[in-house]
Amino acid sequence: MAGATVPLCVDLDGTLTHSDVLIESFLILIKQNPLYVFLCIIWLLRGKAHLKAEIAARVAIDVSLLPYNARLVDFLRQERSHGRDLYLCTAGDHRYAEQVASHFGFFKGVMASDASRNLSGSHKAQTLSATFGIQGFDYCGNARADIPVWTLARQAIVVGSKSIEAAARKVNQTTVFFEESRPFIRLALKEMRVYQWVKNLLIFLPLLASHRFTQVDTLIDMGIAFLSFCFCASSVYLLNDMLDLDADRRHIRKRDRPFASGKLPLLAGIILMLVLLSASASLAIMLTPAFQLVLTGYVVITLAYSFRLKRIVLIDVFVLAALYTARIVAGGAAGNIVLSDWLIMFSLMIFLSLAMVKRYTELDKIQRDGKTAAAGRGYLADDMSIVRSFGTAAGYVAVLVLALYMNSSDVTVLYRHPHRLWVLFCLLLYWISRVWMIAFRGKMNDDPIVFAIKNRGSLLIIMLCVLTVIAAT
Repeated sequence: MAGATVPLCVDLDGTLTHSDVLIESFLILIKQNPLYVFLCIIWLLRGKAHLKAEIAARVAIDVSLLPYNARLVDFLRQERSHGRDLYLCTAGDHRYAEQVASHFGFFKGVMASDASRNLSGSHKAQTLSATFGIQGFDYCGNARADIPVWTLARQAIVVGSKSIEAAARKVNQTTVFFEESRPFIRLALKEMRVYQWVKNLLIFLPLLASHRFTQVDTLIDMGIAFLSFCFCASSVYLLNDMLDLDADRRHIRKRDRPFASGKLPLLAGIILMLVLLSASASLAIMLTPAFQLVLTGYVVITLAYSFRLKRIVLIDVFVLAALYTARIVAGGAAGNIVLSDWLIMFSLMIFLSLAMVKRYTELDKIQRDGKTAAAGRGYLADDMSIVRSFGTAAGYVAVLVLALYMNSSDVTVLYRHPHRLWVLFCLLLYWISRVWMIAFRGKMNDDPIVFAIKNRGSLLIIMLCVLTVIAAT
């Protein structure tokens, strides 16, 4: 039989698309309502096919945004131009499969799972051999579950790693290989946003403010708290990005993130998230109950932010300010350091200003791109001016709180030279003004905290602030 007349059957998850439609639809479902997790368990007891059908009946996916394999798509278009019949054959639910087939327009037919049949592995092999005959079709897949299909196919077309290609070649000598290199560790570290761990240095701020930075035991506890928060924050970043796939794929920069682009498997992300959360909890057990309470509260509020609160105008920035301040509270709890009301008030206001900077920067980019609203947010491009007003006001209130503190009787308890703290006042007044000026000019990074650490001018100001506090002690 000539190659052009042999039908080519193509898998969907991990093959035509880099992602997994079942996991994506599951994440969308629990984003709508986290309680669906319990229903999914019940549905799964009736079989995987039933689970897929129930989720598909409740969740719509924009298949045009899925991260498709560009090389494979080009290959399929070329095969179709030569007169070859193409079939989409997937274990995914038939609703999504039909939408994908309609999106491309070059598939002659669709074979997919329904409520009673999970078209995977040996079931798929039996269906294809019954339809086209043994060795009467070529099959393109990506996983070990496809080995029974490749065994009965005329030709095995493999998308993925060399180990999968080797397994396919054992059962089918006629193999075409589309290698997909995915450096897991590098992609995982990128998705964990390790560079964001710098935010957790705020845990050490109570140590500096209380002048106990020479106590070794307290330093060790702070270090454990820092690592616990880092692992916890990274697990939340993973979950947040998995829940935000649709919005990220519509974003000019975020669409290149490992999950959004399909470079990092969602299943691996879920496992890594659970491992990091477990590591965080294990470290937290070594610290005070107060720290454990703060960490638990941080997780709960962050989950609420990921599922709902980040889409509510203004509430989102208040929550962000609270989450930043939680790191300082956690540091105090880990080191048994009583935090002053001055420090809490200052932290809330300065972080509220920086959260406003973050939103203002996003809206500025939206406006420059000619759009009217932020995907996945409640803000409009026209909100820029009011966000800027709120943010600058919060920043200056933070500096005012600092000034009032320096004029209070509390300052003389900790500082022998409190008048030197006026240098700190001037530095912070200049810094917050500079941050907003850079944001206004459209040169701010999406995250002002990271910008503050990476920008040389900001780093210099931060170092001068620390030296000023030491000099006033």
